[in-house]
Amino acid sequence: MELTGAQIVLECLKEQGVDTVFGYPGGTILNIYDELYKQQDQIKHILTSHEQGASHAADGYARATGKVGVCMATSGPGSTNLVTGIATAYMDSVPMVAITCNVNLPLLGKDSFQEVDIAGITMPITKHGFIVKNVEDLADTIRKAFDIARSGRPGPVVVDITKDSTANKCEFEPVKVVENAPKKKYKAESIDEAIKMIKAAKKPLLYVGGGAVISNAYKELREFADKVNAPVCDTLMGKGAFDGTNELYTGMIGMHGTKTSNYAACNCDLLITLGARFSDRVTGNPNTFASRAKIVQFDIDAAEINKNVKTDLAIVGDLKQILSDVNAQLDKQNHDEWNNEIKEHMQKFPLSYDESKLTCPYIMEELDRITKGDAIITTDVGQHQMWAAQYYKYKNPRTFLTSGGLGTMGYGLGACIGAKVGNPDKTVVNIAGDGCFRMNMNELATASRYNIPIIEIVIDNHVLGMVRQWQTLFYNKHYSNTVLQDKVDFVKVAEGLGCEAIRVTKKEEVAPAIEKAIALNAPVLIDCIIEEDDKVFPMVPAGASISEAFDEKDLAAKEQNK
Repeated sequence: MELTGAQIVLECLKEQGVDTVFGYPGGTILNIYDELYKQQDQIKHILTSHEQGASHAADGYARATGKVGVCMATSGPGSTNLVTGIATAYMDSVPMVAITCNVNLPLLGKDSFQEVDIAGITMPITKHGFIVKNVEDLADTIRKAFDIARSGRPGPVVVDITKDSTANKCEFEPVKVVENAPKKKYKAESIDEAIKMIKAAKKPLLYVGGGAVISNAYKELREFADKVNAPVCDTLMGKGAFDGTNELYTGMIGMHGTKTSNYAACNCDLLITLGARFSDRVTGNPNTFASRAKIVQFDIDAAEINKNVKTDLAIVGDLKQILSDVNAQLDKQNHDEWNNEIKEHMQKFPLSYDESKLTCPYIMEELDRITKGDAIITTDVGQHQMWAAQYYKYKNPRTFLTSGGLGTMGYGLGACIGAKVGNPDKTVVNIAGDGCFRMNMNELATASRYNIPIIEIVIDNHVLGMVRQWQTLFYNKHYSNTVLQDKVDFVKVAEGLGCEAIRVTKKEEVAPAIEKAIALNAPVLIDCIIEEDDKVFPMVPAGASISEAFDEKDLAAKEQNK
């Protein structure tokens, strides 16, 4: 059958199982939007307040569902407004297809109105970028884009289409999409060697990253942890892959990880790395990281092997497949002595906070209690992000969505909308600092327009909290441009954007506010006023060994010894 390019775009989206796209229209993409109007009963379009919100919403949808997220924008500033969201998805290996349109082919390369080379701009932050100049190439290109986005180590792909290609016609043949199972790239001997190293270990530690979530390896991971009988720590991106309430779980590792996880990494004799990339925020000084251990790394991306930390054994492949093969051959081990040592350390150095006042850790514990740990939590970036990682107990994968690699302030609200659209039956909550909320607060208008019942909790300390923490500890309290004491009233802003709003200033107001927000089943903002100098602990100074993690007690002891 003969179709226009715009019709082909929608037919290909439907082939790929796409039911929702997030975007913002404009001149060059009008043909596609006209077709979206005609097919609105088959593909839902969410009009965000800004293109960046669309990219974050597509990202959140992808992380929460495991599907490929889709966003759309017009040429020029429309497409460049997607860049931060594309980079966020790239750093965290999120499958996303960004469809943009450009000027007509004869105008390309002539500095035409709203012309920009978006494929060139995004080349370093995508798995691939396509420019479609001929309608006959369109269907194959979109199919390739989805295949690239979801295969191997996932990531974003840009498809930029000239406007005339969306208007021109050509023959279209439907294709049934068949997702190929990952091919086994490793040898059986590598599995045998890994099992041999595991059996020889006296103090093994499992270090779990985002790859365990992406590969859907959580069942295999939990069986593996039980068989190895070893403590388990995770990265920010790995949260939920292993049950945060399991007795083997020691908490997050790294700069704001628990002292116990950092201690375990420094004292283990075998570090088993599962879908993690040895980020600087995990390792601290890479030369001292796990220096007493042999290191085994299971990862789908060969480029991550020996990039930051040298390994003793690496198996490149799909983590779910690798763990299935290991579990089939591994007998249950016994490391009771090592596990008891770790438990003693956890009891000696628990996470703690000031319980006499309203704090973010208290809010997170109440949220965890009320939702029974079954909500999807999205966050922005900063202190509130670390507190959300530390104090909410993530029991399942795809329930903690955050910008880990890029650290994108303003990410959480768009991601929250995308996650809720993809999981309408789940309670979905965004935790934001007041600094982050200012960046993309306009997306509350998106939530109210479609009555998407998200909960936005603003941890409002009237400062840029994490930057202020660094200024306090390392910059002699020079609070340069980090104070946000002004006349902005977030409750009025939220109400003005069509949402319900609640202000919380005391501990006893937290639970009723959360319960009311859930019961309203509408977009709600909860503005929680906390003190400006609350800090995230433990903390490791940048570039230091993770064994140097310190907390408030350590700071007080240091002051006394001066």
